Amino acid sequence: MVEIGQLMALLKSTTEAGWTSALFALAHSQGFDSVLYGAVASKHAKLENAFLHSNYSSTWRARYDAEKLHYIDPTVAHCASSSVPIVWEPDTFGDPAQRAMYEEACAHGIRSGITLPIHGPGGEFGVVSFASDARPNMDFDRHIVQLMPALSLIRDYAFESSLKFIHEVKGAEPVPRLTKRELEVLSWVMVGKSSWEISKITSCSEATVNFHIANIRQKFNVNTRQQALVKAISLGLLSPEDHHR
Repeated sequence: MVEIGQLMALLKSTTEAGWTSALFALAHSQGFDSVLYGAVASKHAKLENAFLHSNYSSTWRARYDAEKLHYIDPTVAHCASSSVPIVWEPDTFGDPAQRAMYEEACAHGIRSGITLPIHGPGGEFGVVSFASDARPNMDFDRHIVQLMPALSLIRDYAFESSLKFIHEVKGAEPVPRLTKRELEVLSWVMVGKSSWEISKITSCSEATVNFHIANIRQKFNVNTRQQALVKAISLGLLSPEDHHR
């Protein structure tokens, strides 16, 4: 259960400090010591410029932000293309980079949790994560299911009450323009194809495929094809439902 007074404290907050304190209190009332809220005014805004508050370890947050780990974080990729919450499971963090990120987060007390997507009517995008140091297991999953209505309510109140802060943050950027071939290559990356496999599918050389991927990375100002893929999804250039059959 969520106390209406705590929800109203979010709505009545006129400062970021007051709003943050109210959010942390709500998370704690549901048994979560850690919470993160981040949102941007437009899906075209840089995630680095999000209105963001959390009580995660400051060391971990500094590391996450410096390395731009939101571009490999599977919970962010999920929320960019879905309205359904994602409960953290061991296989959520599938590839080696994601697994390394998760193991490092565990060392800072962020081991299990749930992330709820935010998709506002004005094009706003964000996430709110509730986390704990408990090990993910069946009991945790059942507990999360019981808490889902309360956490969804907190998400909705948090979003509505944060709008005044979100739209104060600057950071909208033009959407990079990808060529038809670049989009085609990236769509095959999305379904897990290697450069060699894409070269056979598109009837061009592997070097040409890698050239297109390098151009995409440069346009998105990212270091890896996975980061480029997450950014393309978050900008609405690709959708996971669009894969080739």
